[in-house]
Amino acid sequence: MSAPLTKLMVRGAVAALVALAAPACKTTEAGADVRVDGPKVRSGGGAARADDAPQISSKAKLMFEDAVKAFETQKKTGQYDWATLEKKFRSAADADDNLAEATYNLGVIAERQGKTKDAVAFYKEALAKKPTLRQAAENLAVIAQNQGDEKGAVAIYENILATYPDDAGSRARLAEIHRRRGESGRALELAKEALFRDPRTLQAYKTMMQVHYEQKQYSLARLIALRATKIEENDPEIYYTLGLLNLAEKEPVKARVQFKRAVEARNDFLPAHYQLAKMAFDQEDYGSAEEHVRRILQANGNNAEALVNLGVAYKGMGQIDKALQAYDAAQKLNPNLPALYLNRGIIIGLKGDPEKALTYYKQFVQLSGGETSVNANHQVFELIKEQEAAIATREEMKKAEEEAKKMEEEMKKAEAAAKEEERKQKEEEFKKQQDAAKGKAAADALKDEAKPADGKAEPKKEEAPKAAPPPPARPAPAPEAKKEAPRKEEPKKPASDEPSDGL
Repeated sequence: MSAPLTKLMVRGAVAALVALAAPACKTTEAGADVRVDGPKVRSGGGAARADDAPQISSKAKLMFEDAVKAFETQKKTGQYDWATLEKKFRSAADADDNLAEATYNLGVIAERQGKTKDAVAFYKEALAKKPTLRQAAENLAVIAQNQGDEKGAVAIYENILATYPDDAGSRARLAEIHRRRGESGRALELAKEALFRDPRTLQAYKTMMQVHYEQKQYSLARLIALRATKIEENDPEIYYTLGLLNLAEKEPVKARVQFKRAVEARNDFLPAHYQLAKMAFDQEDYGSAEEHVRRILQANGNNAEALVNLGVAYKGMGQIDKALQAYDAAQKLNPNLPALYLNRGIIIGLKGDPEKALTYYKQFVQLSGGETSVNANHQVFELIKEQEAAIATREEMKKAEEEAKKMEEEMKKAEAAAKEEERKQKEEEFKKQQDAAKGKAAADALKDEAKPADGKAEPKKEEAPKAAPPPPARPAPAPEAKKEAPRKEEPKKPASDEPSDGL
């Protein structure tokens, strides 16, 4: 959280986003050429009196107080109308050029809306109007620190302490930097020094809370967090740390409650959105996961990791084409992101292209440092086995199909040969029938030629029935034209040698 304001300003100024992965140290606009002046000394010695400060017009003061009341009212509800607040503070600043506090609060409002560049400009303008406004310098240091310019941030904090040795805020900020460096002892020492100078220094409590959490002193960390909530009950970092404590103690349900309270306190608090998205993925609640990932992308649309997670959420909801589009966008930002190829391979595998899926899985392993660098229980190895099995199964099916096709062709050939043989037999039988018919016709023709001239056909001999032998046939009567002389009957021989009695 940015430095708190003085009595005339809005208390509890807005924090810059907590960096999830700090970039390399570099000089930023926020950390460059920022210096704080001390109280002016009157000529002739002695500190400057209150009436030596620039006088603010009554109109500007009234307008400023009205803007502060509007901010406090909205803070209680948790619903901010930034456009209205900006208009009120700008009017107060325009009413009197010496009202540096109004300009400072314009910086706070810009920072809350993610307009970091505008916030830096407002803070520097406020310092130019009032060089002793160390809160503006402290907020510039916070921005520089979160942008990775740790060196610039330390320079600002040390400048503030050199001018104001009892400043608790800068001391607490330096304690946080030492914590991030892993110097927990020095961090606790500086945090305690800050609380000694100002017992309500919120950042000092949060640094101590984080140190004890990292040292797995969970009870002590929770006690300090509860003390911090008495100073600021709507600080998202406190609830976020309480959520981490619940996770460490295997209480995910309670952790979810704390992370939700963090985003309720400040909807742009990214670490809590990350945790809520992760928990939603673990429970396969892809709708909620997509909601939190989108909130992260609203803060930073160039986050390749978040785009991959968005694709995973789409894939979980069955929106495959949208998932691939998200992966394409992530690849443009970071083509060397291992998770990109793992998740793309999963979709390609579902689409039935195991060879291409294997290519993506192997790219994942390579970008992850090779097989020796990837955990042996990582799901990618099981996925590789599945795709290799799919390829083997497909090859077996292909061979089986080829065999079946070959058998089918052979059966067709056999069937065709059988039909051809049947056709030939029928043709041969038909030919025999034709030949028989022709032979019969020829025989009939010969018979017709053999008939007598009178046209009467020679009577046919009747065939005797097979059942009994036919009676002796009588000789046919001789034709009248040719009558033969009667034959002389020879006497019958007796049946025996005995003489006949003539009877």
